[in-house]
Amino acid sequence: MSNIRYPRIAFAAFVLTAGGMLGPGAPAAQADTDTGSTTVNVEVTSSITLTDLTPEITLTGAPGEVPTAQVTMVVTTNNFAGYNVTVVPRTANLTPAIVGNTDVIPASSLQVSGPAQTGAFVNLTPGTPLVVATSDDPSPAGGDSITNNYRITVPYVRPDVYSGILDYVVTTL
Repeated sequence: MSNIRYPRIAFAAFVLTAGGMLGPGAPAAQADTDTGSTTVNVEVTSSITLTDLTPEITLTGAPGEVPTAQVTMVVTTNNFAGYNVTVVPRTANLTPAIVGNTDVIPASSLQVSGPAQTGAFVNLTPGTPLVVATSDDPSPAGGDSITNNYRITVPYVRPDVYSGILDYVVTTL
């Protein structure tokens, strides 16, 4: 075996960049970046809801008596002009439940008193919506609670349950 010695050679790491070479310990090249922006828009539309409407009321009494009942509801709207609540009888007459009974009670015999009537009772008119509540402002987030009081002077008709439907509509202003 021969005693040949080879010289040790040290290598240094060099990084080639566009500006030239970097020596040992130089920082690594940075990644390319770019920025941009986008605008976010939230378009809030007007909304209105009628909830918790009393599904049914019964006015019970003998002819000549004046029974009363209440209808309650919640109106929720974000419309800053406010809203109206109207009610209208769907048909001209309240019809009997017993087959063969030909008596009817005119829907116009029903009277309502809502916030818009300020304590007075007003007869309903089939085909003509009556404003029973109004607001010039939006409701709070939980809605406005509204109460309508109903009454009727019970007419002289056969004993029976006479029924009709009252349609409520809420409209933004």
